[in-house]
Amino acid sequence: MDRIDALKAIAGQAQRGELAFPTSVDATLKLQRALADPDCHLEAAARLVQAEPVLAARTVAIANSAAYNHTGHDVTNVNAAVQRVGFRTLGALAASVIVRQLAGELTDPLLRAKADQLWQHSAHVAALAQVLARRVSRVDADTALFAGIVHEVGGFYLLARAAEFPGLLDDCADDWLDHGEVPIGRAVLLKLGVPAPVTGAIEALWNGMRALPPETLGDTLLLANDLAPVGSPLHERPGATTAQGATTIDLTSGEGTLVRVLQESADEVRSLAAALL
Repeated sequence: MDRIDALKAIAGQAQRGELAFPTSVDATLKLQRALADPDCHLEAAARLVQAEPVLAARTVAIANSAAYNHTGHDVTNVNAAVQRVGFRTLGALAASVIVRQLAGELTDPLLRAKADQLWQHSAHVAALAQVLARRVSRVDADTALFAGIVHEVGGFYLLARAAEFPGLLDDCADDWLDHGEVPIGRAVLLKLGVPAPVTGAIEALWNGMRALPPETLGDTLLLANDLAPVGSPLHERPGATTAQGATTIDLTSGEGTLVRVLQESADEVRSLAAALL
């Protein structure tokens, strides 16, 4: 089976709902659903987070990042961290754990390296999307953070399946974009229960169309993707701006220019991305 046939086979399985997830993902999905329950209270949420060590550590780290720690006083326990970040950010963090778990069982060094780079890219996009949403496009910042975290979830699923298909990712940039990204990405987003507005924003990212200055969640995600200092190892989008070239992008926003906003928010972006990593 050649590379394109393998991609089509994986995409076909995904479209039929035949998704092979690690058992750890199923457990975290249950946790995410519990956290989304409107009857879930703060104490119950903290207990659920404490039962998942990775999520617990990430929640405390995010709570102490410059994006959330406006007083300069670090929290040292999950209860205080949950209270500071809120349930919506907590849901995004649970999604970050799920995304990492998709490729968490990789043993091949090359595949693990690609997965690590893809997560670095996702973390930077998420951090940038949150800041751009809050200070430039004025869309919901928590939703932008979540969209950045899950925008490459189809790529993580592909990496998780790559060991079954030798050579699947050899020079796969165009093949992944043409034959895998949209059908596999859509299926995994559906499986994870990603809300329609976020899926729509990711579809806009796939299509590569955006407005400047950014007005919608899709515009915000696209700009964050272009500005991210770490690119995706799976592809470069047609017409996408390189990380170096993105530094020349500027526009007028409600708070000045984009360059000024990014300079003023650099600590927030850096600390938030680091906490997600």
